[in-house]
Amino acid sequence: MAPWIFFLFVGTLDFGFYAYAAISTENAARVAVSQTAQDTNTAARADLACTYAIGELRSMPNMVGVTGCVANPGSITNTSPVAAAATQINGVDGALASQVSITYQTIQMIPIPGLVAGRYTLTRTAEMRLRDQ
Repeated sequence: MAPWIFFLFVGTLDFGFYAYAAISTENAARVAVSQTAQDTNTAARADLACTYAIGELRSMPNMVGVTGCVANPGSITNTSPVAAAATQINGVDGALASQVSITYQTIQMIPIPGLVAGRYTLTRTAEMRLRDQ
């Protein structure tokens, strides 16, 4: 029974880290888009989105000492686990909107061959109509 209990414990622990990372990444995208949706001057400011995303993700274990985001999600590293992108788009109602994508790479999970990978890269996108419209 001990191997099965250990397997369930590891799976629960990894799922907890994954769920916390997914929720935090969603919150970071939501907070960042709410700040970039002020007006047309801030709608496409990835630096502003990055600042608020890092503030929201600072409680994650691998965010200690992280002060900036990378522009391309493909260039995420262990020391720079966050990428932020912001664009001004036409929303679904035809009005101008800000769209922010936050990509976050999780900590190293306990790998279970065939079931759980070592790291996950999560991308969440949020869109909000500009307030000055």
